[in-house]
Amino acid sequence: MTPITSGNQAITVLEFRYQKFIEMAADAAYINTNLGEFFKRKAQSIKKVLEQLA
Repeated sequence: MTPITSGNQAITVLEFRYQKFIEMAADAAYINTNLGEFFKRKAQSIKKVLEQLA
């Protein structure tokens, strides 16, 4: 598996992905509950990684 990137760049990439998953979860919640939950779980796991890096 290839790392996203390293150092501060990794945090920036993860923050961007976290925000996108939060947005998609909010949008998908009205369309398909399962899809919204999927995006929400992805955002939560990225947030956990970000907290570990901080």
